[in-house]
Amino acid sequence: MSARDAFSFLCAWVADPSAVGAFAPSGGALAKLISSEITAASGPIIELGPGTGVFTRALLDRGIRQQDLTLIEYQSDFVALLQRRFPLARVLSMDAAGLHHRELFPNAPVGAVISGLPLLNMSPRKALAVLTGSFRYMRPGGAFYQFTYAPRCPVPRPFLERLGLHATCVGRALLNMPPASVYRITRRRSSRLLRM
Repeated sequence: MSARDAFSFLCAWVADPSAVGAFAPSGGALAKLISSEITAASGPIIELGPGTGVFTRALLDRGIRQQDLTLIEYQSDFVALLQRRFPLARVLSMDAAGLHHRELFPNAPVGAVISGLPLLNMSPRKALAVLTGSFRYMRPGGAFYQFTYAPRCPVPRPFLERLGLHATCVGRALLNMPPASVYRITRRRSSRLLRM
């Protein structure tokens, strides 16, 4: 992580801690863990809240092509940075809670959504909107990957049950500062995601 990235992230966090969720970008150990189940066959992929692109780089290292990435970022400074760093990726300046209002892909082709969003800092309604919007684009067998600094899944069990989803802990990045866990969230067999 460069000093410039750390400073940009800190400034964004100071401006709006609830939107950014951390005062520094995620580390390499967390990026490696959250992308560990991704392959080139997973594309296209949506990344929510990519910030400075730490997870994005890890996805590229896993064989994902830039043109198979759609990066959803709310912070305008990060949007410009991502456009420079990943010129072949689709970078959209928008709130991820509005995904269900957009027409990003026809026929739900997305194999994975990687989330760097602070779901625990969001209102329940907004967190539900992020999940339902993400799964709207996801093909059967696709997965939503979310990290958290909390000791348990950041999506409460009642939300998972309401949406017909199942969460599994992929692992813990103990070397990340602070340590974090990654959860894979998938549709339950024979369940259809409820609409908001």
